[in-house]
Amino acid sequence: MTTQPDDNIELSIVMPCLNEAETLKTCIDKAMGYLKKSGIKGEVVIGDNGSTDGSQQIARDAGARVVDVPRRGYGAALMGAIEGSRGKYVIMGDSDDSYDFSSLDLHVAKLREGYDLVMGNRFKGGVKPGAMPFLHRYLGNPVLSFIGRLFFPSKIGDFHCGLRGFRQDIVQVLGLQTTGMEFASEMVVKSTLFKLKVCEVPTVLSPDGRSRPPHLRTWRDGWRHLRFLLIYSPRWLYLIPGLLLMIIGLVLGAAVTHGPKTIGAATFDTNTILYCGTFVIIGFQAVIFGFLTRVYGMQNGFLPKRPFLERLTQKATLEWGLVTGILLFLVGLAGSIYAVLQWDQSGFTQLEYPKILRVVIPSVVSIIVGFQIIFAAFFLSVLAINRK
Repeated sequence: MTTQPDDNIELSIVMPCLNEAETLKTCIDKAMGYLKKSGIKGEVVIGDNGSTDGSQQIARDAGARVVDVPRRGYGAALMGAIEGSRGKYVIMGDSDDSYDFSSLDLHVAKLREGYDLVMGNRFKGGVKPGAMPFLHRYLGNPVLSFIGRLFFPSKIGDFHCGLRGFRQDIVQVLGLQTTGMEFASEMVVKSTLFKLKVCEVPTVLSPDGRSRPPHLRTWRDGWRHLRFLLIYSPRWLYLIPGLLLMIIGLVLGAAVTHGPKTIGAATFDTNTILYCGTFVIIGFQAVIFGFLTRVYGMQNGFLPKRPFLERLTQKATLEWGLVTGILLFLVGLAGSIYAVLQWDQSGFTQLEYPKILRVVIPSVVSIIVGFQIIFAAFFLSVLAINRK
C-alpha cells in the first residue's frame, strides 16, 4: 500500500538493497549530506530485499528508514521503497556508490519546475573509466534506448539510467508492475504512453564500490528489457510486421496470379503464390493479434485509451465480424468448387498444377482469413464483456 505524502517532507531519496554492506553507508551519508546542505526537508528510504549481511542495521544506524520487501527483484525493492516514501518528490538510485547522491540539484530543480519524470543521462554527464562494461556502453544501452525511442517516441537518450526523480503520486497513475531490471524501462515507457512531462539531466556514472560482481546479468536482463518493450508495443510487435507481410504477399501474389513472371534468370510462378499466401495469412494473424492486444491493454489499464480504437471496437460487433468472415469463406469455397469442377472435367485425372493452383491457393487463403475474422470477432466479444 502506498504511503500518503507528508506535507513537511519534500524529497524522498530511495535505494534498493540486497547485501550492499560495503557501499550502503557511503550512499546514505551522501544523501543525508545533500539534504542538510541544500536545506531540503527530506528522508532516505531503503527497500531491502532480504539482505543477510547486516545492511538493514547499517541503514538504520546511518539515519535511513528501512522498508522490508520480501518479493525479490530490483523493481520490487524499488517499488517497496517508493510506496513507503513520504516525500512530494522521489529520487531513486542504486546503493552501490555508482551515483553521487550529494549532487542532486539538477533533478530537484527540474522537479520543482513541474516535470513529472527527470531522467539522468550518463552519456551526457560522463561515464568514468571502468564504470560501465564495454558491451553495455556501446551495444546494450544504445541499442535498447534506440528501440525504446523508436517504439515510444521520446527524447530520452538513456533509458536505463538508475538515477532519476519523479513525483511520488505518478506511481499510482503509471501502475508499475515489473519486479526485475526491466522496471527501469517500464517507468520511461509508461511515462511516455501516458504523456507525462519528461526531461533529462546530465549524470555522472562512477565505478561501483563493491568487491563482488553486480546483480545485473547482461544477456538475461537485456532480453527482459527488450521483451518488455515488445510486449508494450503491439504496433511494432504485431501491426507493422503484419502489414508489411500482407502488402508483400498481396502485391507479389497479384503480379504472379495471372501467369509466371520472369526477372533476369529467375521465374516466379505458383511456388511464389504459395509463399505469398503464407505471408498474407501470417500477416493478417499478426494484425489481428495487435488489435486484440491493444484492446486488452486499454481495458486493463496498462496501455492508454485511444478514442479511435474505442469507437472502432464499439462498431466492430460480433455480427459484423461474422458476416465479413462468412463472405470471405464463401469466396474461398466458390474458388474451391470451381477447382473441383475443373478436376471433374478432366475425369478426375492429374491436373495441370500451375494453372489450377492459381485458383486453389487464393481460395485456401480466403477460407483461412475468413475463419480468422470469425474467431477474432468472438474473442473481441469476450473482451467486451467487462465493458458492457
